[in-house]
Amino acid sequence: MNVGVLYSRIRKDEKLLLSELRDRGHDVTKIDVRKQTFDLTDAPDAFDDLDVVVDRCLATSRSLYATKFCEQYGVPVVNSAATASTCADKVENSLALAAAGVPTPTTKTAFTTDAAMEIVEEFGYPCVLKPVMGSWGRLMAKLDSKSAAEAILEHKATLGHYEHKVFYVQEFVEKPGRDVRVLAVDGEPVAAMARSGDHWLTNAAKGADTEPFELDDEAVELVEMASDAVGGGLLGVDLMETDGDQTDWNYTVHEVNHTVEFKALNEAVETDVPAEVVDWLETKAAVAEESEAEAVAEVSD
Repeated sequence: MNVGVLYSRIRKDEKLLLSELRDRGHDVTKIDVRKQTFDLTDAPDAFDDLDVVVDRCLATSRSLYATKFCEQYGVPVVNSAATASTCADKVENSLALAAAGVPTPTTKTAFTTDAAMEIVEEFGYPCVLKPVMGSWGRLMAKLDSKSAAEAILEHKATLGHYEHKVFYVQEFVEKPGRDVRVLAVDGEPVAAMARSGDHWLTNAAKGADTEPFELDDEAVELVEMASDAVGGGLLGVDLMETDGDQTDWNYTVHEVNHTVEFKALNEAVETDVPAEVVDWLETKAAVAEESEAEAVAEVSD
């Protein structure tokens, strides 16, 4: 198959994916979105004869628009523009999870500092303030006191972009010093790892320790539910273990990521993560080719 890879920087994740694709004899077209132009109707030459496109854009804005153009050109893209849009925005992400009945931390949103402060006081301390757009734990704040909350809210209010005027406040979940990252393809777990550390944020990007995590039946079910809620695809589902005192679940899903990194996961587990991803991409491309053939046959009839 001919695979297009949207990128703005080739990181270790992309190198692993490209190496696996080439080792299997697939043709790869790298598309640097920093240099590529996108026509409203006619696909650029870079998109000719592509069986599937994989979005590996580093910047969310590029990811959101590039995937829309792929779909406009009729090229299958992983992940879809709809999935990218839902996952990129934490409010949309939380709304989708809640609508699907997926347990997720109690979350409220406000549009002024006064209203946000009311939420903070209602939740009590500590609670968490997150940007509606962002990754790697950037601009997230654990609010431990009223004075800290007032200062951080004021700082956000003075930032220029309208997204900083959306105050996304979440309860602080007392996790057991770790959270769980699951890489899944259309809801089926590929591999999982626990991320632990002394910091309240246990992102691998922030230096958290990682180790394999064995998913139980409940976690597997939640991964599938969360994937379905955001539209499926190649996703990173983040779980936190709870004691089940607030819901019937022993986990809460706090986020689903659409341009998921997997280098840390690949190093932590025995599963060959890039190989599993490419297995899935081959299946996606085959299904797309079959659907296209059926559509052509129907027109011919």
